[in-house]
Amino acid sequence: MNQVASHLERLRPGAASNLIEFAGYDRDVSAKQLKLLKHGIWSYFLLLIFEGALRKWVLPELSTPLLIVRDPLALWLVLSAWHRGLLPANVYLSSIVVIGIIGFYTAGFFGHGNIFVALFGARIYLIHIPLIFVIGRLFDKDDVEKLGVAVLYLTIPMSVLIAMQFYSPQSAWVNLGVGGDAGGAGFGGAMGYFRPPATFSFTNGTSLYFSFAACFVFYFWINPNNVSRLLLIGATAALLVSIPLSISRGLMFQVAATLFFTLIAISKKSEHLLRMVMACVVGAFAVVLLSNLSFFNTATEAFTARYVDANKMEGGLEGVLMDRFLGGMISALTTSSELPFWGFGIGMGTNVGSMLLTGKTEFLIAEGEWGRIIGEQGPLLGITVILLRLALILKIGLACYEKLNEGNILPWVLLSFGLFNIMQGQWAQPTSLGFSVLIGGLMIASMRKGS
Repeated sequence: MNQVASHLERLRPGAASNLIEFAGYDRDVSAKQLKLLKHGIWSYFLLLIFEGALRKWVLPELSTPLLIVRDPLALWLVLSAWHRGLLPANVYLSSIVVIGIIGFYTAGFFGHGNIFVALFGARIYLIHIPLIFVIGRLFDKDDVEKLGVAVLYLTIPMSVLIAMQFYSPQSAWVNLGVGGDAGGAGFGGAMGYFRPPATFSFTNGTSLYFSFAACFVFYFWINPNNVSRLLLIGATAALLVSIPLSISRGLMFQVAATLFFTLIAISKKSEHLLRMVMACVVGAFAVVLLSNLSFFNTATEAFTARYVDANKMEGGLEGVLMDRFLGGMISALTTSSELPFWGFGIGMGTNVGSMLLTGKTEFLIAEGEWGRIIGEQGPLLGITVILLRLALILKIGLACYEKLNEGNILPWVLLSFGLFNIMQGQWAQPTSLGFSVLIGGLMIASMRKGS
């Protein structure tokens, strides 16, 4: 913890740019090897998007092992990068790996004692989080933009899919749950409509995906050189449609946050203003057009009903922010002294851990991310993990702001999504973990110019 604290003291705007050191690669690596590793990152991205589709529709009988389908690929990428000298030690990587190893042993000796649960929990620290730095090493800004264009292409059919799920009964094929569950994969919404899961195993994937897509929609409106204008308009309309269809307040707040970050970027360079005005005009025209369609109005009514009902239950917007965001963080820290020193064991706070330990899915430790981390690993290791996450996103954030001042707005726009996901994203849930890893790596990679 002292090492983390001393590192935080050294953080300042002038020092943030050295994060770019994480994003270079040894020129001795052959073009063929580099291409193979980059293909591995693309595969991780595609598996993240379509993992749920495999578990629900394609191979439902293999739904359980497919839950960790990205793990072997992530392990190969991390080991390959390490073997080629592309994964040098830094305070974040070294600390998180050490904590993962310690947590595995303390879970066995002082915690739940289940080796499989401990392995499932430790894999977050030993495989997936190091992949953030692998992506940052191997990708550059050009690669990030290419992935962004792919996201735009996917956003249009994804919005069509969630529209079908929204208006179809839970017994319909598009709403099958994991393992082909005919009970449906939708989650409580409003007015008899359910939140659609898209291609993901759970509905949080819908919110995460479209929040991720929003970064590229806004970015390409400001930098449209490498994307078709027709594609950009279609993706914009798809994003606007997704907000009411998702019945997700989180998606609405995240899109608003990305818009806010984009406006800050525009204020740094006045020539971007005209393009953003054009984007707003297109968006407004799309909303007017969509408002004449009954399917959009019905979704908007359901979203509004969900928003009003949920806000009443949680005490309005202030209650939502204080309880679900700040409240969860504060309560996790204030109750940490009541927990066992080594916690209840790494992996116990995950759904898989709950199923292996009790035979059913429930929150054995805490629903909030910080509470889960401290509950699993105890005050010492748990708070250290939280400090590392805060230090990492602070480091990345400062570097993104420096790049913004240099004229590269891509890292800054991506930060609008990465900020919360690195700081407090639900790493116990595989889809949320995957998006945290992906956005973390892409923020770092986007700071390096393409070849």
